[in-house]
Amino acid sequence: MSTSKANERRARRLALDAAAVREFERTIEGGGVAVFPADTVYGLACSPTDQAAVERLYEIKGRPPAKPSAVMFFDRDRALTELDFLGERTRRACERLLPGGVTLLVPNPRRLWPLACGPQPEVLGVRVPRLEGTLAPLAGARVAVLQSSANLSGASDVRSLDALEPAIAASADLLLDGGELPGTPSTVIDLTEYERSGAWRIVREGAVDAARVAELLDG
Repeated sequence: MSTSKANERRARRLALDAAAVREFERTIEGGGVAVFPADTVYGLACSPTDQAAVERLYEIKGRPPAKPSAVMFFDRDRALTELDFLGERTRRACERLLPGGVTLLVPNPRRLWPLACGPQPEVLGVRVPRLEGTLAPLAGARVAVLQSSANLSGASDVRSLDALEPAIAASADLLLDGGELPGTPSTVIDLTEYERSGAWRIVREGAVDAARVAELLDG
């Protein structure tokens, strides 16, 4: 890499503040791929409606393109507005669980954001992170993103930018530095049957343990 390109890459690593969040929005809206901090681990993000950007994100990560991801909102109210088709019971579950370190699998009868859904367009993964402390500026982000963890497929999750795989750092358009993160990925909860029967299941336990999920959903 030439010196000028290296300097340009370093200039794209930004400390997380309001100005960096505006740059994050411009990157996503312009079809780019960004590395950003969430309340769990660092993630890769792009527009959920831009097929070329999604394909590039998957290529950077080495992830099979048919594998589903999630759509992340940075504000719960906006998420629930976009998901206005959810039944009342499922909506209340989302209100209890979000924001937080969970990914919710919810019914998607309108088949929105199919690029995030893999082979099941009628099921959507939804994330709304809890943005406190150094992560608080991200709460002002006005874009929804398709997101996946910022590691090579099958590798360990990334809790700081310094631990980011060099190939990912060199391929992304923007690196947002939110410091060191907890390092445990989100808990994935299947709510696709919750509206009908109240049934739910944990697909992957992570940042929020099963007992806490049960307290919020069954309590």
